[in-house]
Amino acid sequence: MSAPVRLGVLGCSAIARRRTLPAVADVPELTTAAVASRDAAKAAEFAARFGGTATGYDELIADPEIDAIYLSLPTALHHEWTSRALRAGKHVLCEKPLTDDAARTRELTGLAREKGLVLRENFAFLHHPQHVKVAELVADGRIGALRTFTATFGIPPLPAADIRYDRELGGGSLLDVGVYPLRAAQLLLGPGLSVAGATLRVDERLGVDLAGHVLLVSPEGVFADLEFGFQHTYRSSYGLWGSAAALSLDRAFTPPAEHRPVLRIDEQDHAEVLTLGASHQFRASIAAFAHAARDRGPDEPAWLDAADETARLITEVREQAVRVRA
Repeated sequence: MSAPVRLGVLGCSAIARRRTLPAVADVPELTTAAVASRDAAKAAEFAARFGGTATGYDELIADPEIDAIYLSLPTALHHEWTSRALRAGKHVLCEKPLTDDAARTRELTGLAREKGLVLRENFAFLHHPQHVKVAELVADGRIGALRTFTATFGIPPLPAADIRYDRELGGGSLLDVGVYPLRAAQLLLGPGLSVAGATLRVDERLGVDLAGHVLLVSPEGVFADLEFGFQHTYRSSYGLWGSAAALSLDRAFTPPAEHRPVLRIDEQDHAEVLTLGASHQFRASIAAFAHAARDRGPDEPAWLDAADETARLITEVREQAVRVRA
């Protein structure tokens, strides 16, 4: 068997602590070799808990024993450190979104292509099989001709000191929760989506958006109606409305590993409920990255194209959005 991919962890974030690194421990194709933080004590804490040695950012990037980087720094730092990791010959799994700008993302995906390296955004939900089942039902004509896709991801207000309220670090709801509905629309409607309208509710004191609403249109004329924000009770769902039926899925983006997804299909005089098997989407995402880093399979260009598409949509939403006061 091939040796495990030696992973360097760049940034000791909450998502790394709660979700990603526990998943890494369950994937035999990966091993945590080093952990870097600007806070030496935090790096030491993470290393003691998840394995590897505590180090600094520069030392981690330069370490020839590291094969790949898991990057969970604030969004504003993604471009710099992803670029440095790729130039050092490391594969990169970067927390979403890769950057907040189409041109900067194209620079990174171009660099990954040039060097033959794996570069992925860690949208863990993409690896849950519930979305494969949804796509199969649509392709089989279960809801008729697809007319509208709706998606919602909202969470309650965050603690006042949360970095997602920090403009300089790439804060705001679009980059944190809004990218999930955007990416789901790409997954189920395909590439080439255009922004038909957008509104962002902005806290002028903080300089970040707290909520948003986006309307996209696919090349085939399917609407995508997307809502997101930090001002809501928790909601994570999407639906597809067709000419013959409507399909809905709750807990679409962050289902617990033990959760059994429920798909509901509503027709005019009939409703059907399908209960699917549970799946650990973080473990699946990490395992997929490990296999890609080892094998560099044919799917990698599609992941880079998707990152470019997500960044293009983020940029267009920001450029076109009508801003209202929070």
